[in-house]
Amino acid sequence: MDIPSKYDPGKTEGKWYSYWLDNRFFSSVPDEREPYTIVIPPPNVTGVLHMGHMLNNTIQDILVRRARMSGKNALWVPGTDHASIATEARVVAKLNSEGISKYDLTREEFLEHAWEWKQKHGGIILEQLKKLGASCDWERTVFTMDEGYSESVVDVFIRLYKKGLIYRGVRMVNWDPQAKTALSDEEVNYREVDSRLYHVRYDVKGRKEGVVIATTRPETILGDTAVCVNPADERYRALKGARVVIPVVNREVPLIEDNYVDMEFGTGALKITPAHDINDYEIGLRHNLPVVDIFNDDGTLSDQATVFVGMDRFEARKAVVRILEEEGRLVKVEDHANKIGFSERTDAVIEPKLSMQWFCKMKEMAHPALENVMNNSIRLYPPKFKNIYRHWMENVRDWCISRQLWWGHRIPAWYLPGSNDFVVAKTAEEALPEAIEKSGNSSLKVSDLKQDEDVMDTWFSSWLWPIAVFDGIRNPSNPEYKYYYPTNDLVTAPEILFFWVARMIMAGYEFRGEKPFRNVYLTGIVRDSKGRKMSKSLGNSPEPLELMKKYGADGVRVGMMLCSPAGGDLLFDESLTEQGRNFSNKIWNAFRLVRSWKASDDARQETHCRIASEWFESKLNRAISEVNRNYKNFRLSEVLMILYKLFWDDFSSWYLEIVKPSPGEPLDRKTLDSTIDFFDRLMRLIHPFMPFITEEIWQLLDERADGESIMISEMPRAGTVDRKLLGEVDFAREIVTAVRSVRARKNISQRKAIKLFAAISEEEYRAIPCDIISRLCNLSAILPSKQKPAGAITFIVKTSEFYIPMEESIDVSEEISKVEKEIDYTKGFLESVMKKLDNERFVKNAPDKVVSQERKKSEDARSRLKLLQQRLEELRGGSSDN
Repeated sequence: MDIPSKYDPGKTEGKWYSYWLDNRFFSSVPDEREPYTIVIPPPNVTGVLHMGHMLNNTIQDILVRRARMSGKNALWVPGTDHASIATEARVVAKLNSEGISKYDLTREEFLEHAWEWKQKHGGIILEQLKKLGASCDWERTVFTMDEGYSESVVDVFIRLYKKGLIYRGVRMVNWDPQAKTALSDEEVNYREVDSRLYHVRYDVKGRKEGVVIATTRPETILGDTAVCVNPADERYRALKGARVVIPVVNREVPLIEDNYVDMEFGTGALKITPAHDINDYEIGLRHNLPVVDIFNDDGTLSDQATVFVGMDRFEARKAVVRILEEEGRLVKVEDHANKIGFSERTDAVIEPKLSMQWFCKMKEMAHPALENVMNNSIRLYPPKFKNIYRHWMENVRDWCISRQLWWGHRIPAWYLPGSNDFVVAKTAEEALPEAIEKSGNSSLKVSDLKQDEDVMDTWFSSWLWPIAVFDGIRNPSNPEYKYYYPTNDLVTAPEILFFWVARMIMAGYEFRGEKPFRNVYLTGIVRDSKGRKMSKSLGNSPEPLELMKKYGADGVRVGMMLCSPAGGDLLFDESLTEQGRNFSNKIWNAFRLVRSWKASDDARQETHCRIASEWFESKLNRAISEVNRNYKNFRLSEVLMILYKLFWDDFSSWYLEIVKPSPGEPLDRKTLDSTIDFFDRLMRLIHPFMPFITEEIWQLLDERADGESIMISEMPRAGTVDRKLLGEVDFAREIVTAVRSVRARKNISQRKAIKLFAAISEEEYRAIPCDIISRLCNLSAILPSKQKPAGAITFIVKTSEFYIPMEESIDVSEEISKVEKEIDYTKGFLESVMKKLDNERFVKNAPDKVVSQERKKSEDARSRLKLLQQRLEELRGGSSDN
């Protein structure tokens, strides 16, 4: 067999991905097996692959590949989200570049452009995920504006409206002036910004004294309709019932009293702008204040501002400040840090704005969604997110679900002619009978009804994702929905725990009376080595496709997972992907080594080979148990590290070194068969993390029929573990390491055979796998000895002394220094162990097994310390004699 000297992922990855697709290994249909289902967090149709996608989808692929190999009917449903705001912004920008304004088009004409853009760009990210090795059932790809999915979204709107959970009204909303749409509270990111606090004097009609207020937004003075003080504030008692003159616009407004005002903050006087601050709006409702909306939808000043009409809001701020200065009303200006809301989509500064919108009541739906997370019916990993989830659910607000856009699911409300009255129905034809009944006008026609212009919030469609991808809203009795729902695991980012995860849970219980998934694995944020969030603006985000081209998809997957604790941020450095590539090379080189060995059917299995095979069998079985335990707790980085060390250290550095035949010599058939079997099982264990190289090697390990694949082979199961043998070989490994250290320190060639004396009992001597030690250390003999041979180097393993006779005299001062360092280390180790054992809480609360292990460590350290101190005294005594 001609095996290339170097592994080439460029040739391998495309070959095997096509093979998997051609054989439909990713496809799933309901059958008698236990289902395992994951639905992809649908990336925006505008998206291209970034490092967050790489992490999230690597984790999903690991889970689904393992489930598939564990005998489950595994399904990973892919798809994309229509992303109303982001997509419409892209289409508008494209049209603008062509000299076309959105507002020169009809809605239907604009949507034609949007669908054309989606067809051209919408599948890019899914194609990129294939390069990563994502084993999605691509035949099931769903788009949130597919016909069936869209019908489900509309059905849910109608159902909630009829239940009284959706209503229309004027409320203070978060307004994005760039996208010209309302946003939900969760779509606003707050950042601390260095601002300025302006202290402004307002005149009081008929009085010499004025009132000083402080504001960070002087442009909103134009919309003030009152000044408010606390009724208990003695400073303003004399001004009760007074009228105040608003600067710049010279509007007279009342001075009102309300307990909301904090007397200790600033001057104790508050300007009230009901149209542009949520708290001012609430005060305005209590005091029947007029509302003056000074902003247009694009953030410019409206006619109601009366001055600076059409000017951008931030330019208007400067203009208002200039007038205040000219009129001598600006008392002082201070630097001030405050939190400002930014649009999650466009990063524009949010304007609080009164607007007629559609809202969804959330409190009723929040109850079962909270209860079933807190009682672990749905588990969050890591559990620390439960408290964050609870806080949000206990303080949930009504959800603003309307968006002033054209791209998206249009709100199914139909307005009667010349009226704000409406009916809610799927189509105009279905709305007509209800409209006739509501209006009493029997002559109404379908053409008389006008549909609401707004679309629904994107999240109002994606909260149905686990249900709607199986058509569970429209057809809950269909066999696919009944088989695959609820899904098993959801892998997503903590920042959309409320945007998406909480709402999916609410939808699950509201529409199906069932949880949408059993487990939620929350990944960390991908950051650079300095801890900064990766972004194109910082220039610290590598291009995923370039990384895969350079290091291979397997190398990048391993690099991502090596530093990816659940819920903990991932500090990414390109050296990690290099480490992943190096692991691929290590696996490949080990495979080439094993494949170069020849087998002899006549050769007898030697003792060192038999012990090594038995030892690695136990090592492998123990690792499988640890892997399964960590998978269960979603500790995937730990799983990878167990397998990484198992292959690199235990298998390659120790097992293969022990059984490796002498140059030109064959290996006995039994040992070679065991080695190939170990390799096979290791590849299957590693496959979920490194699908491409493991498939390549698995196919070459044995004759395979067409249609066979490692990805549908059985995941290895844990067998029995010989703990006594593991301990004996681990002891031998420490001896080997110590002997090699002496050889290196004393410059003794590995080719030169040496003797090793052990100060141990006959029983202990018989338990040592001497054949392995002799082979790896090139020892002419291992002999028990109660006395140290003259002129020998001493080393200690655990609590036993070993001696290597030296032909030349030893450097006593060097040996003293070495022993002193070992004593310092052992003292430090003992101190750390005793801190635990002296801690009553640890001894009381830790498992008995763990406490026993710590006590054993303490005993061993004390014994070792005693031997080291005896050795030090001997060396010092010998030194003084000289």
